[in-house]
Amino acid sequence: MVDTVSPKPTACLALADGTVFYGHGFGATGRCVAELCFNTAMTGYQEIMTDPSYAGQIVTFTFPHIGNTGVTPEDDETADPVAAGMVVKWDPTLASNWRATEELQSWLTRTGRIAIGGIDTRRLTRAIRQQGAPHVALQHNPDGIFDVEALVAEARAWPGLEGMDLAKDVTCAQSYRWDEMRWAWPDGYTRQNAAKHKVVAIDYGAKRNILRCLASAGCDVTVLPASASAEEVLAHAPDGIFLSNGPGDPAATGTYAVPMIKEILDQTDLPVFGICLGHQILALALGAKTIKMNHGHHGANHPVKENGTGKVEITSMNHGFAVDAQSLPEGVEETHVSLFDGSNCGIRMVGRPVYSVQHHPEASPGPQDSFYLFERFAEAMAARKA
Repeated sequence: MVDTVSPKPTACLALADGTVFYGHGFGATGRCVAELCFNTAMTGYQEIMTDPSYAGQIVTFTFPHIGNTGVTPEDDETADPVAAGMVVKWDPTLASNWRATEELQSWLTRTGRIAIGGIDTRRLTRAIRQQGAPHVALQHNPDGIFDVEALVAEARAWPGLEGMDLAKDVTCAQSYRWDEMRWAWPDGYTRQNAAKHKVVAIDYGAKRNILRCLASAGCDVTVLPASASAEEVLAHAPDGIFLSNGPGDPAATGTYAVPMIKEILDQTDLPVFGICLGHQILALALGAKTIKMNHGHHGANHPVKENGTGKVEITSMNHGFAVDAQSLPEGVEETHVSLFDGSNCGIRMVGRPVYSVQHHPEASPGPQDSFYLFERFAEAMAARKA
């Protein structure tokens, strides 16, 4: 099955089932192989492309106006794009935003990321929903010459995200301090100079805005690599421990993270807060299981209910794995659920300040529906010291 567009195609997207889409290439030239997902957010394409949780994935944007706000270094969630590639309906328009410092196309070219436009993203999204996130090969060649059979073969040969540990690829190489707070008009980003709590954040692929939210909640943040031991964590004498978001299969990443978290929980009564992959790894450490989802949750319009209050939050999500709520052991309760499909979105230990959520409270689509989670973490640290 082949889709063609005019003028002459300069990019090709080949799915493992043999379906091929032709379109207009932009950004870097070359080819890449990854899992294909779709994201329904209407804004934030730069934050999505630089979110380390998207390692090993090519993102299909369902919203057609991609590129219209350009790119600014202030919106990077990490130094460079991490998502392998981009699929869009319309070719990017010229930037029209006072914050823009660069065009999307030149940014993708400079950072080595491949993109394809002119694609029927509605049809592609339906295929992902019905068949599950496919393995794909994406090539951008200005000459318009493609070995389709080879691309399909590459897509079929790609092992997939199950069993893949990607946190080790995106984590920091060494520890560092973080004191930058959330952006606010008119000063932009300011520094935390009156921190009340010492937090060690484990970097499984941490987004910068999560660290900013911790700093804005009064935290002096030290970031450690994903492989940090319990001894290394506790050497910083933290008041609390944060487990970050990240990519890949939590069960694979958990081979080193789960024992560390278990040790922390056994030896201390420190407050622990996890987000996304950190949520999944905490669940594994507590004895639960994780499962691969059909097509995952990727977007900024996901309604999540907090069970304790009945409050519904509009959240940002990005995950292809989920905690199996049926596997939660005694002493661990479900705190949040997705109103889209009922999947687990939060847990907590009964009687202890240890909790986590699947969604991204720092992404602010609500825009402040979930900020209370950072404040709750700070309150737990203050209560323990009191």
